[in-house]
Amino acid sequence: MAKDFGLGIGVAAIIFLAVNGINLFPMVLLGGLGYFLFNSLNKQALGDNFAISNKDDNKVPKVDFADIGGQDSAKNELLEALEFVKSKEEIKKLGIRPLKGLMLSGPPGTGKTLMAKAAANYIDSIFISTSGSEFIEMYAGVGAKRVRKLFKDARDKAKKADKNNAIIFIDEIDVLGGKRGSNSSHMEYDQTLNQLLVELDGISVDDQVNVLVVGATNRIDILDEALLRPGRFDRIVKVDLPDREGREHILKIHTHNKPLAEDVDLEQLAKETFRFSGAQLESLTNEAAIMAMREDAETINRNHFKEAIDKVMMGEKLNRRPNKEELKRVAYHEVGHALLGEIVNPKSVSNITITSRGRALGYVRHNPEDDYYLQTIDYLKNQIAVLVAGSLVEEEILGNRSTGASNDFEKAIEVTKQIIFSGMSKLGVVSKDSLPGKLLHETISEIIAGQEELVRREIKVNSEFIHQVVEILLEEESITGDDFRGLLSKNKESVA
Repeated sequence: MAKDFGLGIGVAAIIFLAVNGINLFPMVLLGGLGYFLFNSLNKQALGDNFAISNKDDNKVPKVDFADIGGQDSAKNELLEALEFVKSKEEIKKLGIRPLKGLMLSGPPGTGKTLMAKAAANYIDSIFISTSGSEFIEMYAGVGAKRVRKLFKDARDKAKKADKNNAIIFIDEIDVLGGKRGSNSSHMEYDQTLNQLLVELDGISVDDQVNVLVVGATNRIDILDEALLRPGRFDRIVKVDLPDREGREHILKIHTHNKPLAEDVDLEQLAKETFRFSGAQLESLTNEAAIMAMREDAETINRNHFKEAIDKVMMGEKLNRRPNKEELKRVAYHEVGHALLGEIVNPKSVSNITITSRGRALGYVRHNPEDDYYLQTIDYLKNQIAVLVAGSLVEEEILGNRSTGASNDFEKAIEVTKQIIFSGMSKLGVVSKDSLPGKLLHETISEIIAGQEELVRREIKVNSEFIHQVVEILLEEESITGDDFRGLLSKNKESVA
């Protein structure tokens, strides 16, 4: 009504000015240009062009929970929550309110997005996918409008597809749901989060379409408390890195369509891929297949997987190559790490190489016998010994150290701090905030010095063995853990 009234006044003014002989062309031209610019900016600001990432929202992704390996605990918890969504009539009889939100929390590549897609398939729902960054704009009110539009689209598309459920998947929800007040210069973040909270509160058991919001994040620590309280995101599902059995399951899933040679042992591969995520394991099987294709091999063998593990962990081989003296130093350094690794944890060394990859001139791949969730002081001290062994071999045999050990020392200091702040040092239970810097430095130095003493003794006892392995490395560039252990066993027999 007001728009029509304003339009009428505008037309009357134009007629009046024309009758009085005023040239209206410049005014009409400027007015038209201004109207066009205003509409363009307004559309952008109000989010009229906002598009959900998933182009075909009516089509449920063909992902099943059977396609997700290594996450049995997370899957079971998610399936239990989804049963409440499927059994809407039963939960109404028992007076149970619907679940409004599920938060999937875990490191990148662990299968959070796959789980959301599998959930949509399991409850036969509409699946709308977006990310936290799509709601943040410089214009006031845009994010809140987009949140409202997202929930409206979910309900409309579910009705159009004649379905009772809709899943809204928000990846990287920490961008949208960070603690309010942390962006003091940009209140748009807080307004957008407020709107999301309002929409979650508006979900009811009597709704024609049951909307379930699934969020995914690897930074759950920065999320606003109001978002995580019961009644909004009711369940927090931890999607962690897979354990050894989980890694084996994932490898079976990703190799079922690949021709494997008889020497490929997936159980052993699972041991050698300690702390690999599901995405890394998928990349591993793909890289191994690519290497087999390059060699025109009919099957993927153990060496292809061995090379693929190194590539996923460290990157592609580099064209640059250290000079002869540097290569010799790298070989001694890596043999030092391998020797102490095998002494403190027998059968843990998988491979030693002086081939440059990524930022590493050489490296030793260690494989623990099992996944550990608790670490003792002996275990941590052994890790320090392995870390400092490379530089100490350089010093004892070559006469000095090099800058190549700087990263090892940083890791050794972090492990030492872990000992101190876990109450396992001579200081007892201490506070990070109140511990004087000088005392911290002295304690760190004392702990590391104690491990250096142990390492020096082992180097002196095994000096001939170290020279022997270095010669092999300089000639062949790598040596397997089994060959390394065979040489070490012979050396122990000769010394005895």
